[in-house]
Amino acid sequence: MNVYLIDGTYELFRHFFALPSATDSNGQEIAAVRGVLTSILSMIEGGVTHLGVATDHVVESFRNDLYTGYKTSAGVRHELLSQFTILEDALQAMGVLVWPMVEYEADDALASAAKIAALDEHVERVFICTPDKDLAQCVSGTRVVQMDRRRNVVRNEAGVTEKFGIKPQSIPDYLAVVEDSADGYPGIAGWGVKAAASVLSHCGHLENVPKDWQKWHPSIRKARLLSESLFNAWNDALLFRDLATLRCGVPVFDAAEDLRWQGPHPGFEQQCQRIKTSDLMNRVARLAAKAC
Repeated sequence: MNVYLIDGTYELFRHFFALPSATDSNGQEIAAVRGVLTSILSMIEGGVTHLGVATDHVVESFRNDLYTGYKTSAGVRHELLSQFTILEDALQAMGVLVWPMVEYEADDALASAAKIAALDEHVERVFICTPDKDLAQCVSGTRVVQMDRRRNVVRNEAGVTEKFGIKPQSIPDYLAVVEDSADGYPGIAGWGVKAAASVLSHCGHLENVPKDWQKWHPSIRKARLLSESLFNAWNDALLFRDLATLRCGVPVFDAAEDLRWQGPHPGFEQQCQRIKTSDLMNRVARLAAKAC
């Protein structure tokens, strides 16, 4: 079997900004929810049998306690935030396993799910469905891959190395020095993507970077300036790496078979009525009938 792990937060944001507004009878925005449900249902119609969705039920997480500048829900439109609970309820009613994150982030749930699925001998391949670069740290060989469904791009370990110039296990170090503006930490002054790739392709992790810049690989440009910048902000670099490191111990499921889609649960018809789409109900009913 193949396992598909979907970034529900990314999908909700993507559909929110891509689709025209639509509201339910109470004036609640629902267009993005309909878009995500339709997208995931299309995956099942296309033959996907085992899947799970992670969401950021609350944007803030334990990382906000580690770094005050970390991303928050401030500035995110209410019309978008208010759809998370609706999406989670609708997916669960559709029979899809959902992990709504509060203490941790959706990315942590995806990393944890990928680790568990990869250990299951019945799983042939694990697809982490998100373009977010921090999930690249979970890619392993050709067994655990990252999939950008919108661009129809699948990236294995060789693909990660080709894109970033480093191996997956160096991604947290890379993000720590380059910056991750989406998550709210600034990186280390003077370190761009080329410098980070050049240094980490030789050193792997920050701890392996020699404090004496003259011992750096001769191909690394501006070694002295980069060294001074890194070691003058060493504690920040380690903190930012900690923020970028995904946690793999989030309880998500026990075995990959828990992810098998077996049809909708009672209440899905009511969810479809709420978001004004009888077509979804009909399509799910047809799939469930075939599954039986």
